[in-house]
Amino acid sequence: MRKLIISLILITYSLVVSALVSAQVTMSAQETPYLFILGVAQDAGYPQVGCYQPHCMPGWENPSQRRTATSLALLDPVQNLSYLFEATPHLPEQLYALQKEAPTTRTGLDGVFLTHAHIGHYAGLMHFGREAMNAQGLPVYAMPVMSAYLRNNGPWSQLVALNNVALMPLGDNRPVALTTALSVTPMLVPHRDEFSETVGYRIEGPNKSALFIPDINKWADWDTDIAALLKTVDYALLDATFFADGELGNRDMSQIPHPFVAESMALFSVLPTEERDKVWFIHFNHTNPLLDLKSPESLRVIGAGYHIATEGLRLPL
Repeated sequence: MRKLIISLILITYSLVVSALVSAQVTMSAQETPYLFILGVAQDAGYPQVGCYQPHCMPGWENPSQRRTATSLALLDPVQNLSYLFEATPHLPEQLYALQKEAPTTRTGLDGVFLTHAHIGHYAGLMHFGREAMNAQGLPVYAMPVMSAYLRNNGPWSQLVALNNVALMPLGDNRPVALTTALSVTPMLVPHRDEFSETVGYRIEGPNKSALFIPDINKWADWDTDIAALLKTVDYALLDATFFADGELGNRDMSQIPHPFVAESMALFSVLPTEERDKVWFIHFNHTNPLLDLKSPESLRVIGAGYHIATEGLRLPL
């Protein structure tokens, strides 16, 4: 019976993915702006450097199992625009994936939106420097403390001094209009802010909207009701760094607070099916069993009506 239930869950999820693929075909034909998932892992990717434990070995032994750090692309085929959310250490692979996805887009990006100063979210800026791409005036959107950090600390300050990047100011809950139909609004969220503040983003398209919050402390620490916020968008790409407490063995996980997936599921369990269907978990630590879509934990998430973000996913806006 258990095998039958698991098979039914996998079949149902496959049907959902097939429906998304069909929607993507329609979306491409209409040339609608969309989000394209470039990476889904925590800052260090999967497998994580120096990890040779059983949960990491599939990634080392099978390149198809590897996952890059969390990043999104925002594409507008009509306006021929492309924006990145996060500049990860895996930027070279992710820009290549973006080039394959949107080969008609000119080589240069139209901008990069940063969330905060943890390595998986900004360290890829180094690839825009003169030792690599030698970009010219690439707009990098960042909050005030993040901008000051980049401007005043090497090697990032060299990017600014040589005009490889042009820092574009952001303000909490102040929308940035990219086109008449596309806008991006940063939202301050609580996190470990050693070097900068941290934001999530609300991304508005002509037809749909999305939340992108890859890093946050516990939901209760935020002065915004995440369940209420869910009702105002069509997609919510949310922090799923860890699945549950105890995932790191004897390490005190209160020192690296994130909303465990199990906690988020409990919080959202009272919501109707259509609200839970908006949630796409993302930003998986190398220990997170959701990296394996066939794991019991993944089946539990899918069975409860949520989604697990994967590289290559398209979400029409």
